[in-house]
Amino acid sequence: MKLLRSTITAALFIVAFAAPALADDPPSVRNCTWCHGVSGQGDSTAPRLAGQRPQYIESQLRSFSRHTRDNPFARQYMWGAVPALNPWTGRYLALHFARLPAEAANDGDRALEARGKTIYLDGMPDANIVSCAACHGPNAEGIRDIPRLGGLSYYYVKRRLKQWGEGYHATASPMSRIASTLPPNVVDALASYLSFVK
Repeated sequence: MKLLRSTITAALFIVAFAAPALADDPPSVRNCTWCHGVSGQGDSTAPRLAGQRPQYIESQLRSFSRHTRDNPFARQYMWGAVPALNPWTGRYLALHFARLPAEAANDGDRALEARGKTIYLDGMPDANIVSCAACHGPNAEGIRDIPRLGGLSYYYVKRRLKQWGEGYHATASPMSRIASTLPPNVVDALASYLSFVK
């Protein structure tokens, strides 16, 4: 009983002194915010991380580390940024950004929003284009390690779809095959719609 009390006292002592340190963002979070923003909202170059699926963030950190996410910005910015991250830090970052409230980028073309929503939800069966909602969810919220797309910047989504279609990151998912079938007007409509999703 005495040993149990001593163990509990020691644990409480450690927690009491560790709590203030845990309240501050570690350097790894501050490094992320240089590009993704203090609130994780991102911009047209760096994607929004706020509200993103934590499983997806972790899987992308692994992809950067293994160099399987190989588009130009990944090579330039992320390949050198992630090797020092251990799995615990990656998990912390994923949970930290997932908890932040997401804001819609609202930078698409409002005139294309309705068409983009229809394509997102229903696909284009006549053109053999599948529904995005089948994998990313009806509200573009993502599922497990499939990313949340709702609210991402129009310019970011458009660039990523173009890169998928060019074969970047081709080993990771069926997106390379899907994106290669999307004509530019469909990409514009989808990217516009997604930028307004809250």
